[in-house]
Amino acid sequence: LGMRPSIPCGLCRRVFDFAAFLHSMGVELISTGGTAKALREQGHLPVIDVSAYTGFPEMLDGRVKTLHPKVHGGLLFVRNNPVHLEVAARHGIEPIDLVVVNLYPFEETVAKPGATLHDATENIDIGGPSMLRSAAKNHDSVTVAVSPADYPTIRTSMEANGGATTLHLRKQLAAKVFMRTATYDATIAGYLARQLATV
Repeated sequence: LGMRPSIPCGLCRRVFDFAAFLHSMGVELISTGGTAKALREQGHLPVIDVSAYTGFPEMLDGRVKTLHPKVHGGLLFVRNNPVHLEVAARHGIEPIDLVVVNLYPFEETVAKPGATLHDATENIDIGGPSMLRSAAKNHDSVTVAVSPADYPTIRTSMEANGGATTLHLRKQLAAKVFMRTATYDATIAGYLARQLATV
């Protein structure tokens, strides 16, 4: 579970509510430091810090948090592939079956009057899109939420299927991820191109 910096209170509530539902369904929650702290203190939920899960601290002002084999291996390994299963077991990689990410607000940042190039680049999300793409690629096994609008649909599917989601839903969500990350990257590329044009 990941929440972007300066997350609006309304969105924060939706994340807390969805996390509480997942916990009630027996889902083990893993999150980055700031979100994990908020889920524990404000959402009153048991959460494992991603740094505790990977055994590697968050670093470089939070720029490196989730870019780790235990995260991406857990998302990407093919569940019925014997070689993948052996490698995952050998390296202590557990399957991660659900990813929830709210990307850093790049679009909102550059839309603000007076936004600087520094402001813009600090709001380019790296780990979020990487996790989203890993989860979407392995949609045979992994459910991915790129927007709070996905939470009710995932919840309904899990309630109807004993805590699981359908392959049809996972395919829909995967397609949504690639549409969102493509738009996100195109916005960043367009912004940087405009910056070059003014130099």
